[in-house]
Amino acid sequence: MPLGEVRFLVSQTDPSLLGPCQAEIAFAGRSNAGKSSLLNALLRKNLARVSGTPGRTRTISVFLVGREQWMVDLPGYGYASGPAASRAGWGPMIEGYMTGRESLRMVFVLIDAEIGPTKLDLQMLRWLQSEGVPWRVVAAKADQISASRVQARKSELAQAVGVRAEDLAWVSVLKGYGVRELRRDAEALLGL
Repeated sequence: MPLGEVRFLVSQTDPSLLGPCQAEIAFAGRSNAGKSSLLNALLRKNLARVSGTPGRTRTISVFLVGREQWMVDLPGYGYASGPAASRAGWGPMIEGYMTGRESLRMVFVLIDAEIGPTKLDLQMLRWLQSEGVPWRVVAAKADQISASRVQARKSELAQAVGVRAEDLAWVSVLKGYGVRELRRDAEALLGL
């Protein structure tokens, strides 16, 4: 069952209240990195809330993409609008989710292809690695890189995050490239 027959399942702030599933993948990244837009492109539906204001995703948003497979949109880290008390709870919520889900197959960490990895992005990658959580970097908003600079920029980003250039997912929701390949990878991880 390929991605396509999807629906919103639940929004939760307490990861321990999420029920079991067969397999799931999650999308993490700094606020305004394009997680919700990418998720909508992968799902081929506008289910994830997209906003121009950083930090609008404030809960763990779960989308059912198969009988028992999930795609998960996580709150962004870094700058976000909203009450300080609310933002303070996002870190423990995200950490609790990532370390408490046996069915979690991959965390896709979105990094702005033009800006490159921030200090918070690198901190997230180190934390995922230290916790043994599988991760892959998605260079989002890749349309902002001129065609003549793509190969060099891929190499720079890969070196900055400690992976091979071919292991980066190079994606532009706006232009549509890389989305089909990432969808295929997601389907394989979820067993669809």
